[in-house]
Amino acid sequence: MDEAVQALQAHKDHWVAVPVRERIAILEQLLSNFVAIAPRWVEASLKAKGLAADEPAASEEWGAGVLPVINNLRQLRQSLLDIERYGHPRIPGPVLTMPNGQVAARVFPQSVYDRLFFMGLTAEIWMEPGVSISELPRTQALIYQDRQHSGKVALVLGAGNVASIGPMDILYKLFVEDQVVLFKANPVNAYLGPLLSEAFQPLIDRGFLRLAYGGAEEGAYLCQHPGIEEIHITGSDKTYEAIVFGPGPEGARRKAAHQPLINKRITGELGNVSPLIIVPGPWTARDLAYQAAHIVSSLTNNAGFNCNATRVLIQHAGWEQRPELLNAIRRVLQTVPPRLAYYPGASERQRAFVAEHPEAELYGQGSDGRLPWTLITGLDPEREGDICYTTEAFCGLFAETALAAESIAEYIDRAVAFANERLWGTLNATLIVHPESLKIPAIAHAVERAVANLRYGTIGVNYWAGIGFALAATTWGAFPGHDSYDIQSGIGVVHNTLMFSRAQKSVLRGPFRSTPTPLWFVTEGRKALKTFPKLIEFLAAPSPTKLPAIMLAATVG
Repeated sequence: MDEAVQALQAHKDHWVAVPVRERIAILEQLLSNFVAIAPRWVEASLKAKGLAADEPAASEEWGAGVLPVINNLRQLRQSLLDIERYGHPRIPGPVLTMPNGQVAARVFPQSVYDRLFFMGLTAEIWMEPGVSISELPRTQALIYQDRQHSGKVALVLGAGNVASIGPMDILYKLFVEDQVVLFKANPVNAYLGPLLSEAFQPLIDRGFLRLAYGGAEEGAYLCQHPGIEEIHITGSDKTYEAIVFGPGPEGARRKAAHQPLINKRITGELGNVSPLIIVPGPWTARDLAYQAAHIVSSLTNNAGFNCNATRVLIQHAGWEQRPELLNAIRRVLQTVPPRLAYYPGASERQRAFVAEHPEAELYGQGSDGRLPWTLITGLDPEREGDICYTTEAFCGLFAETALAAESIAEYIDRAVAFANERLWGTLNATLIVHPESLKIPAIAHAVERAVANLRYGTIGVNYWAGIGFALAATTWGAFPGHDSYDIQSGIGVVHNTLMFSRAQKSVLRGPFRSTPTPLWFVTEGRKALKTFPKLIEFLAAPSPTKLPAIMLAATVG
């Protein structure tokens, strides 16, 4: 570890001096390398997670493991091409002033292929209050505007759940923040280390990246190493606090006394009790079935080991179709095979929730290391300190509550306040609203008010906000405002391939029912399993001749 830090210290200023044209060449080589290792990467991940290569859930390792990294590399390459020509990345869509005065830039779709593969999906990045349209380009790609700054050595502490997290964090530190990286693999998925070494070889060979391994002891050593100048972590708030203040009672004392062990800049993405707000409307049986699959997919993806998984479903207590939606969710859960609880501590966390809520419903047999899907309905919204509101389950478990209100607009306002004030974390939130409901001005205004007022780093309207993680063009991280003494979902952002320095939140908007059904839905696994490898091959080298096979796989399977 000392040798790795020493090598990075010796090369940190060399990285800052690498010209844009040379960085573009590096990204092109990385793109080729990651496409080359993709099959072995997926194979290793499936083995570790107890999945067979031909079962539907195996598609997740292509769609959430490989695909986001490929998107990230392609978009960074385009941003650097723009910087070379225009001085800053070009914004692909309109830049608007929203009703509350904030500036929002449309960052997705970026190409005709994005429009084809993500039909109807758009994404905006809302800037911090006070940023004007005219000054927006000056908030982008700051490191490329000032090439006189000194280099830094960053420690990136990898996450163990999703294979794409570590590589994308590495890319952000290098290409957006201009820092060389020591990446410490998480013990849960350290098996990916040799493959990452192979793919990142152009950066490793030149002394801009090093990989390290180990557990908490090695992590603590590196965090306190004098040669490490910044730290980024994806993990839990408990891990973050152990780094900053130390573990156990002594760490708690230090936190209370405002006496941190480390005063370096530490950014992190640390999880969430993610809300999903249902707006009442005239839902048909097909609507209920579609949205039930949508909601269940947002839980069951990666066996529930996602920081962006839906944890609390919020409904209107007076909506006549509330029981119908819950029953539709139950029917979908009954069809999804239980998954191996590969992430440490999952069984204990699930038992803690069920102990507090013995009325919990279990779906699927929990055996051979697999956990049943767990649904807890009818939570009391007034109950203070409920584990479902204060603690991220980080397993295949979610809950439901209902709020009383005289009107739908009032309900939406109450749901926003409930999410902001009662649920732990600020990472991502989703809101689902029928297009007929949006024709009612009071509801439409309440929905836009909700988007503006939800204090979350990513918000999805009719599209699971967690997909914002995979787009790469959007920011991914907590809503601004946390500090080490109330860290919740963390500090700072990653991804953000258009390199905005003053972003507040990202907003995804999709159709109420997408056609065709998105491939990440739990009901579409077999189609996704055939489509994602073809899509990755296409993105590496786009050609219209490859499109028919992709579209056939996506629609027929």
